[in-house]
Amino acid sequence: MRTRTPIRDTESESSLFTRRVFVAIGIIAAVFILLIGNLYNLQVKEHTELQTRSNDNRIKLLPLAPNRGLIYDRNGVLLAENLPIFSLDIIPEEIKDLDTTIAELRQILTISDDDIAQFERNLRGQRRFSNVTLLDDINEQQVATFAAHQHKFPGVSIEARLVRHYPYKELLTHVVGYVAKINRRDVERLKQNDELANYAASRTIGKLGIEKYYESELHGEVGYQRVEVNNRGRAVRTLSTEAPVPGQDIVLELDIELQRKATEILGERRGSIILMDAKTGGILAMASTPSYDANWFVNGISVKRYQSLLNSKDSPLLNRATQGGYPPASTIKPHIGLLGLEEGVITPTSRIWDPGWFEIKGVDRRYRDWLSWGHGWVNINTAIAESCDTFYYDLALKLGVDKISGFMTQFGFGETTGIDINEEIPALMPSRGWKRARYNQPWYAGETLSVGIGQSYWTATPMQLVSATAALANQGEHLVPRLLRGFGTIGRLTLAEPAYKRPIVLKDESHWQVVKQGMEDVNMGAKGSARRAFADAPYTSAGKTGTAQVVNLAEDAEYVAEEIAEKYRDNAMYVGYAPADDPQVVISVALENVIGGGGSVAAPAAREMLDSWYQRYMQVTEQGLANADD
Repeated sequence: MRTRTPIRDTESESSLFTRRVFVAIGIIAAVFILLIGNLYNLQVKEHTELQTRSNDNRIKLLPLAPNRGLIYDRNGVLLAENLPIFSLDIIPEEIKDLDTTIAELRQILTISDDDIAQFERNLRGQRRFSNVTLLDDINEQQVATFAAHQHKFPGVSIEARLVRHYPYKELLTHVVGYVAKINRRDVERLKQNDELANYAASRTIGKLGIEKYYESELHGEVGYQRVEVNNRGRAVRTLSTEAPVPGQDIVLELDIELQRKATEILGERRGSIILMDAKTGGILAMASTPSYDANWFVNGISVKRYQSLLNSKDSPLLNRATQGGYPPASTIKPHIGLLGLEEGVITPTSRIWDPGWFEIKGVDRRYRDWLSWGHGWVNINTAIAESCDTFYYDLALKLGVDKISGFMTQFGFGETTGIDINEEIPALMPSRGWKRARYNQPWYAGETLSVGIGQSYWTATPMQLVSATAALANQGEHLVPRLLRGFGTIGRLTLAEPAYKRPIVLKDESHWQVVKQGMEDVNMGAKGSARRAFADAPYTSAGKTGTAQVVNLAEDAEYVAEEIAEKYRDNAMYVGYAPADDPQVVISVALENVIGGGGSVAAPAAREMLDSWYQRYMQVTEQGLANADD
């Protein structure tokens, strides 16, 4: 029997189709709504943010390094300048095989192992700059050679920039200092001070001396350049530029000719000479020998060269003017004599007998005077002029170490002077309490005697000595030494104001003149310890010589400099000022381990220095006044 085919239910099929159409339309509508909503969100709501992101992909902000401020001496002589150089730079991110690239570069350029080692150190340092220098200061021939092969080296380029240069090399290193490449410690410090952004394009930073102390003024402010870049990150168009602000120029109190003279006088000897303006505290010369060429550090000093400086027995890295701690020896006798007068322990006319030695009651030892047969009857004037040790042994014992320490602190001993470089030590002004805290030992009377002649634990820097001598010459007015004369250039200079410490006030102002007369007799008196050095000088002067023992000798031992090792020889010291009646300059001289003492070695060096100052300044002034009168 045949099965009958059922009739199609068209109504049901039509209904199903209709439902499916509506579902499809609903889905399509929903999708369109989502697309339109997303499009609205992208084009309207997030337009600003997405536009910024687009610009970031298309526009690059390049930092521009400011030109570093120049440094001049007081007469406009350039001491630190900026010179253009070319360097070979590598962008590691754009190079697939760095080792191969460097190997290929070595085939066309002279690249030493030291250059590569320095490059690798810079890479490890994770510097924030995109370019890493492979070769610094390349010459024109090297530039031309690389230019002919540049198409072979993507990611390698020749860059032109300004670098710091010091035309006077080692003559000014301990004063002007130097800049060197920014390292991790510098980055951390800049971050802490919220200054890192200002160094976005800078490669170097002040590391020493004036360059470091006035870094913020010398550096300037970073600029920016907005450039359009292609899909490979290359700049194709400059959109706008915000120029960097150059650093301020600085003028120092220093006179380069006097600085040259001071270095010439020191010669091969270890030591320092400081010449300071007695009216302002300005440092006219500050030489420390031996020194080194500051230019070695600008582009990165080699390990071998740095080790030679670090390990040298002559310590050229040490600024002896502010970091050399020496026993002040007899140079501080005028100050101790002043304390004796103030305390009433002595008077201007009181005398003691000097047989050539001094004894403490109950102590089986004689403390010798430098003059073995003694000075006879000695008062304060004679004691200063002839540098009588016995007088000061007696005076120091009567005063006591704590009174000496307290009074000398007023003159700046045991603390930094405040000169405008960071490389300065406070040295040491001992006291009873200091020794107990340092060694847990009592203070002995014999040590007080040694302090009375500037020995024992007492150390001072030449800068402290020149500052303390200036305070005495100015009768208590205590200037802060400074190197800065002002900001700007000669003719458009904003002068720095002199700075002062608390003045030293005496109970009896006449005591100043008593000790100053003694210092005048040192140079100009019949028996003064520096009379030979200052004989026939065209100006009046006052001073004090000193010979500082480096090692203690046995009581009966004789000191013969030629027969002992150089490092155990005495230091020769001198402090003074000129003219005697109206001090214009103050000087300190310190010479290490020399044959001779303060009177025979340091005083002649001071005379030569003061002669140069007189010829350069005072003589010209006096001739000008004479011509005006005519």
